[in-house]
Amino acid sequence: MSKQYKYSLTEKDIPEAWYNINPDMPVNPAETAWKAVLHPGTKEPATPEFLSVLFPMRFIGEAVSMDRWIEIPEEVREVYKLWRPTPLFRAHRLEKALDTPAHIYYKYEGVSPVGSHKPNTAVPQAFYAKEEGCAGFTTETGAGQWGSAMSMACNFFDLDCHVYMVKVSYQQKPYRRILMENFGASVTPSPSNKTEYGRKLLAQDPDNPGSLGIAISEAVEAAVASQGKYKYSLGSVLGPVLTHQTVIGQEALKQMEMAGEYPDVVIACAGGGSNFAGLAFPFLHQNFTNGKNTRIVAVEPKACPTLTRGKYAFDYGDTAQMAPVVKMYTLGHDFVPPTIHAGGLRYHGMAPHVSALLDHGDIEAVAIDQVDTFEGAAIFSRAEGILPAPESSHAVRAAINEAMKCKEEGTKRVIVFNLSGHGFFDLTSYDAYMKGGLERYEYPVEKIEESLSHLPEISL
Repeated sequence: MSKQYKYSLTEKDIPEAWYNINPDMPVNPAETAWKAVLHPGTKEPATPEFLSVLFPMRFIGEAVSMDRWIEIPEEVREVYKLWRPTPLFRAHRLEKALDTPAHIYYKYEGVSPVGSHKPNTAVPQAFYAKEEGCAGFTTETGAGQWGSAMSMACNFFDLDCHVYMVKVSYQQKPYRRILMENFGASVTPSPSNKTEYGRKLLAQDPDNPGSLGIAISEAVEAAVASQGKYKYSLGSVLGPVLTHQTVIGQEALKQMEMAGEYPDVVIACAGGGSNFAGLAFPFLHQNFTNGKNTRIVAVEPKACPTLTRGKYAFDYGDTAQMAPVVKMYTLGHDFVPPTIHAGGLRYHGMAPHVSALLDHGDIEAVAIDQVDTFEGAAIFSRAEGILPAPESSHAVRAAINEAMKCKEEGTKRVIVFNLSGHGFFDLTSYDAYMKGGLERYEYPVEKIEESLSHLPEISL
């Protein structure tokens, strides 16, 4: 009997609206971003005037919206057609390699022009800035997926793009920098001499490897200093970013219907929460409103264990305490990931929506060591032929672990995971893995406790 390997939709199937989880959240709205974004100075609820210094007004409107469906502008859907809908694959070859009764599916976002899910939100953010007459954006990037996406989106809408790239990633991933520069972006290793905060850090430690929190601080400082010329763009964490990504899960629901199955388990990696939310939130919508009971699993690295070992508390979104304060699972805004960590997902915090859902018990979280992560990626690539991004490989490994449990138990479960990007720009990390150069690393308890001791005091 002939097997079907991929399930493809047409351009007519690109969602016409994003799914906004706000009205379906099973917790007090004050627990999530739209009610609990605080000014970093006053610690009082942030006003639209403060937020508009950083974000386009349409973006802010989406953050506070209680409409379940937010219409996707036609200009955005036209750009989406370059890669959407993305395929859903049945991993027959992986199932055979694992000798598991599980049925494994993966939604492949690596078919986008820059090889990841990130353009799903970069494009609307760029469109909104163009609408407001801005000159462009400042932003940060870690591994380079977000910087690549924002550079491409700004290019499409004739906007400037200034990227602050975490220094250790800037050094480890030169091809991401080249891709960003190809689209006309300026790329600066962070911390840098371009901002007051960057100069302060370099004076303290010239070899500072950087972190996403530091890069965010520099990008925010640069946006504020531009006096309205540039907005600041964020590729994860905030509510509208998660909303934009739900095109992934909406398409996956249609594709699972084509396959004649429904997932028992949905899995995605989690750094700030964007690709996780993109796949998971539409399935959570089914759990909340249609009586489904799918397990939803977020996967993170043991080197940056925000959900599994962090604290659910108010914290700054950046190291310099310039970005808004939100309630989230956090390792502390002073957290700096180890330079030996090659798996990405390095942010100290987590999207407030994702954090609230975990705290409420609606989703699960697991942490995986980087050596096991790359081992899983190798197993997957040799079976399916796609080399996953290190970040995405956390979801790959978790799906393999779930499939092996099925084998041990002799039970069939339907597993769907988000393969959020390819790893063709991350070959140095794979080279280190294949040469035995990656170390097992679990972030020390005392370092987490030290970072968490600096959380802001919030009276809410």
